[in-house]
Amino acid sequence: MARKQTSSVLGIDIGGSGIKGALVDTVKGELTTERHRIPTPQPSTPDAVAEVVLEIVRHFDYTGNVGCTFPAVVRRGVVYTAANVSDAWIGTDADALFERVTGQSVHMLNDADAAGVAEMTFGAGKGQDGVVMMLTLGTGIGSALFTEGILVPNTELGHMELNGKEVEPRTSSKAREDKGLSYKKWGKRLNKYLAHLEFLFSPDLFIIGGGISKKSEKFFPYLKTEAPVVAAEQRNEAGIVGAACTVSRTKA
Repeated sequence: MARKQTSSVLGIDIGGSGIKGALVDTVKGELTTERHRIPTPQPSTPDAVAEVVLEIVRHFDYTGNVGCTFPAVVRRGVVYTAANVSDAWIGTDADALFERVTGQSVHMLNDADAAGVAEMTFGAGKGQDGVVMMLTLGTGIGSALFTEGILVPNTELGHMELNGKEVEPRTSSKAREDKGLSYKKWGKRLNKYLAHLEFLFSPDLFIIGGGISKKSEKFFPYLKTEAPVVAAEQRNEAGIVGAACTVSRTKA
């Protein structure tokens, strides 16, 4: 069992396939431990996930504030949607549930919002004025919108419609793999999505995150937007870092 580090904050990233946690130096934006990953229980009901969160807290022998990400709309700790998780989450006060199970002070937020906080604080968006939009491309599409560095939470723009069809099933990284699309064809499809977002929000910068961002050179040449497009810098640590930083501010 890892030794507790009281100068660090525990961040936990809850995903559809895995739940990952690590201690984070919220001043430097760096992990102070190795990530500990546990497969997401199936079905991923609130009680089942809460037990995994407890297991991660115990793994780090941790006491203190805990930040958690979740792939859904989360308002003041309550989950309102369940696009890629169990419907049992809808209406669940996740903060209260996790606090009861772990005995720690917990704050949950949308996963893409957490990743965006990490990028705006320590990564590609640091010091960027105006409107910044981050997109996480993976199994789905997450979005985080910032204006003058302030988060507009729960945008969930991966679920918007374009030409009468939901964007996520056609434009996510998983969609590229499932449909066997070349990076050129998928990049042009992604470009149409970015162009629509640009029309609606007039961002000053796009940040592309998710695992696919490591291969940005394969599809960035097909992105023809007015706003610059850059790859995220926090990579797979963004959710954990953003969750820890958010809870350190919220529960200070």
